[in-house]
Amino acid sequence: MLPLHNNILKNIAAIVLVAMFFSCGNELKEVQDFLADKNLPIGVAKNVNLIHTDSGKVNTNLITPLMNDYSNRENHPYTEFPKGLKITTYDTNGDSVVLKADYAITFTKTNISEATSKVSIVNYADNSTLKTSQLFWDANVHYIYTEKKFTLITQTDTIHGKGLDANEDLSKISMKSIYGTIYVKED
Repeated sequence: MLPLHNNILKNIAAIVLVAMFFSCGNELKEVQDFLADKNLPIGVAKNVNLIHTDSGKVNTNLITPLMNDYSNRENHPYTEFPKGLKITTYDTNGDSVVLKADYAITFTKTNISEATSKVSIVNYADNSTLKTSQLFWDANVHYIYTEKKFTLITQTDTIHGKGLDANEDLSKISMKSIYGTIYVKED
């Protein structure tokens, strides 16, 4: 009698499992909506080392310990770097500009990024460094700006201020409310 009882239990278990399997008909959209409602990322990547090349030459290298993909947001999809990032951009001469931040977020629709907490940009060709607590970057026009306090260190000057606009390699800068020692060449 025991073997018959075991066979019945196995058959019932198999039928229940098959019914459960076929009843789970969630489509991708339903899963994405669920994740968006719960404010969960649709994807998570750890220890990312993303290299972008053009014609066989490395243009950009992004390194981050954690990247969260929130592209399932209908109105404002974004990618978040909650543990910081390092982006190295190379020009045609092989010179690099390095951006580091402890936190960053990139909004997909506008292509605007915000970096916060210990933000620095180093241009090795010009030997200049920008440090601030918050920085916005518009990738469409290759433009950075902040309304926060900043320190710009060049070969000859250390400039402090509040508010800055510049191109992304710091070769053209417009500063607001500046103070510090600045050396000026007289012609």
